[in-house]
Amino acid sequence: MAEQQTLTSSEYISHHLTHLTYGKNPETGSWTIAHDAAEAKAMGFNSVNLDSLGWSIGLGIVFCALFWLVARRVTAGVPGGLQAAIEMIVEFVDTSVRDTYHGKSKLIAPLALTIFVWIFLMNFMDLIPVDFIPRAAQWVGVNFFGADAHSVFFKVVPTTDPNITMGMSLSVFVLIIFFSIKEKGVGGFIGELTLQPFSAKNKLLQLILIPINFFLEIVVFIARPISLALRLFGNMYAGELIFILICLLPWWLQWSLSVPWAIFHILIISLQAFIFMMLTIVYLSMASEKH
Repeated sequence: MAEQQTLTSSEYISHHLTHLTYGKNPETGSWTIAHDAAEAKAMGFNSVNLDSLGWSIGLGIVFCALFWLVARRVTAGVPGGLQAAIEMIVEFVDTSVRDTYHGKSKLIAPLALTIFVWIFLMNFMDLIPVDFIPRAAQWVGVNFFGADAHSVFFKVVPTTDPNITMGMSLSVFVLIIFFSIKEKGVGGFIGELTLQPFSAKNKLLQLILIPINFFLEIVVFIARPISLALRLFGNMYAGELIFILICLLPWWLQWSLSVPWAIFHILIISLQAFIFMMLTIVYLSMASEKH
């Protein structure tokens, strides 16, 4: 690869793991695109990863457009291949929701379908050859914007960005709180966090146990969105890193390793989308239960 001839192995890996970041430069005070990983890190909270946001929004539009198109052209007879595939996905998600969610809500099934397909599409980007889209982005940056090739960063797998996975998990976290308050009321929600797992009929003893119960329950409560986000991020980041490491090998060894890993990775990207969907359903089902 041309890029490998001018970059060391560590520089090559670092380049592929750096986002196209737009933010406020702390030294100049101006808003600009970061030219290297150090500048992107210095921007801190006052920055956004344009590549992650762009691909996640774009793939969300692809998901909506694809399902809308199939819904418009749906036939009652023998379905086409695309319609059959989407019907299988919808039926699979619907069955998962019926078996797991024990409350009544018209939101859960569409939410679960959106989570599964959207995350699957974002994960699927990991199967595209490592250098294919980033080098196309470099060509655009060099020829149209006059940028240096090595200062153009472009990651194509949104779920390898913890900002994206944490954003999705925080959305689920807000829904958990909403469903808990909706079903139990504010008092019931607070009671869940303070009156279990240790309870007593004596009021004085209840007051003593409330801080202990609250500490235990709030740790579990907050751990849900964090684990939900980090599980997806960690698995996809590791998969992407393995693809990058394979690209550093001789070309004949790349094919012998990348193809088996890509086939195995199909299982990983599907499983991670399924796990995120199922945990979301489980958490919302727990939030809807009264006891």
